[in-house]
Amino acid sequence: MKIIDAHIHLSNIKSFYETAEKLSFVDYSTAGILKEFEEANVVLGIGMGLTETNKMGFPDYEARTPMVLDMEAELPANIFCCAGVNPYDLDESALARLEEELKNPKTVGIKIYLGYYPFYAYDKVYEPVYKLAAKYQLPVVFHTGDTYSERGYLKYSHPMAIDEVAVNHRDVNFMMAHFGDPWTLTGAEIIYKNPNVFADLSGLIVGTKAELDKRSQGRFLDHLRHALEFADSYDKLLFGTDWPLIPIGPYIDFIKDLIPEEHHEDVFYNTALKVFPKIKPFLE
Repeated sequence: MKIIDAHIHLSNIKSFYETAEKLSFVDYSTAGILKEFEEANVVLGIGMGLTETNKMGFPDYEARTPMVLDMEAELPANIFCCAGVNPYDLDESALARLEEELKNPKTVGIKIYLGYYPFYAYDKVYEPVYKLAAKYQLPVVFHTGDTYSERGYLKYSHPMAIDEVAVNHRDVNFMMAHFGDPWTLTGAEIIYKNPNVFADLSGLIVGTKAELDKRSQGRFLDHLRHALEFADSYDKLLFGTDWPLIPIGPYIDFIKDLIPEEHHEDVFYNTALKVFPKIKPFLE
């Protein structure tokens, strides 16, 4: 089965290097991810654009919109990007830069970091971004749920706020990263109710295969299993890892165990083609 990883990182972020070194033990480099892709039959990855400055570090209020994948000057052929948005840098010149980036064949969506930046999804600051998404028929990906930085503000990353945006912008597709975890039952209702909202299953666990095996036991995943069955919307879910937070191969097996086999083709491949239509020519 061919697999699309709809949520990876490939930027020079200090916390990602530290996670790779101390928790997931992956080779956080372009060569490292391409090796994992080949071993796991991942044919394409979508990276979430993210940058930080030496002054602050992520979440970086001084990062320049659009944020991209800055580990390499040129992306590998099978890795694409969602341009990241810093709401503190969204004046006319920033929006012009963002629009120019959206014309790049390698840019397949927009990423908004709810929680990391203290703005709700329905804040007026993001309205010009949604207009650009509609103009270029590109999806908007929201970070939802727990933040990987203690400097994040959780109230802004709760998935409930996305309902209002989805209703007001039916001409845009939205994807909730991490299914709103730990508020997955709310995330389930959002994707069930709104035809233009999807969710990826990335970043649910950080660490190694041993951590995946440990967390798969007991009641740790009860809330997620409940949400998956409640939504009964497997055609609205996408596979993603949040690499380098977890090695790719073991995470594929972990998600396979959570999703009924008859829905694997959708979750691991087909739905990503619907949400990110710009990747289709590469896969033809």
